[in-house]
Amino acid sequence: MTAAHRHCCLASQYSHPSSLPIRPPASLPFPILHRRTSVPLEHRRLSISITHAKFDKFEAESTSESVVLENTQKKQEVVEDDLDEDDSCLPTDLEGTVRQSGQASALFLNSGGMRAIVEILIPELQFLDNEGAQGELWELSRIFLDTLIQETGSQKVKAVFPDAGAAALLQYRWKDAAFAFSSLSDRKPVGVEDEIVVMVVPDYQMLEYVERITSNLSDDPPRPLIMWNPRLVSEEVGVGYNSRRLRKVFLSTFTVVYSMKPLPSGAVFRCYPGLWKVFYDDKDRPNRFLLAQELLSRPDAQELEVIFGDVEDKAENGPSLLGRAESFFSYLGRLMKAFSN
Repeated sequence: MTAAHRHCCLASQYSHPSSLPIRPPASLPFPILHRRTSVPLEHRRLSISITHAKFDKFEAESTSESVVLENTQKKQEVVEDDLDEDDSCLPTDLEGTVRQSGQASALFLNSGGMRAIVEILIPELQFLDNEGAQGELWELSRIFLDTLIQETGSQKVKAVFPDAGAAALLQYRWKDAAFAFSSLSDRKPVGVEDEIVVMVVPDYQMLEYVERITSNLSDDPPRPLIMWNPRLVSEEVGVGYNSRRLRKVFLSTFTVVYSMKPLPSGAVFRCYPGLWKVFYDDKDRPNRFLLAQELLSRPDAQELEVIFGDVEDKAENGPSLLGRAESFFSYLGRLMKAFSN
């Protein structure tokens, strides 16, 4: 079983991207920050083999059976406890988030999916668009592209950057890149030789080019397209007719295969082919989260209000809304710090 099949708390695979999975049982694709002592899977196998060896030589050794059993049971309890964690599907840091999104995208494409969106909506990433900080954003995009290539096995991936300057600069810097470069403004950004196309941070100013490329990729033979962290809706433009048309007509043809969105009192998370998950702060464990609900589709503001309202009603002497917000953004700060180190 490959790494792509083990991520995102998945227990099964699906033959078609539009199929909706049942609730998958928890797994342990990545360790979680501030988790209690955990035992990696390979260590678990090692401990089991060592235990078997001790039992095989039981009569020849003075090791007490009760001691061996007690140690084995303790190790198994730790592993089982980790596997049951509600937030075990959440990555440990920003790089892990990007890699996980690449794995989810690859699984979607390998299942026959054609149009995907990856959105990592961590607040700190918004500032990486500023001049002088875009280099970090490009480095994250390369992690995604490298992961996608590794998981799909495709050697003909085209990365389409927002402008020709960025594409030329990165092509010069990344001479060892396993993918091809172009920009949205190129006369022919995608060629017939390209098997997978990834648009990196396309924005609303280039929407016309985005739609044109998307349409061209639908021709025979159709080829998959991934939009990585698209910014196609501008707050300056508002929610007028164009924005509504964009959401209902264009974006509705895409599947959100990965989404990480923090909220003041928790987070909304989706990792294909898993369900949408709503988390809330665990009042007993700082910077840890509990699963509030799983949904077939992205929860809207009204649904989130109901979900967190139910959590408030069930909580007894729990932390305030402000306290939960501070806890979650403390987690995000540690995530960003872990990546920068």
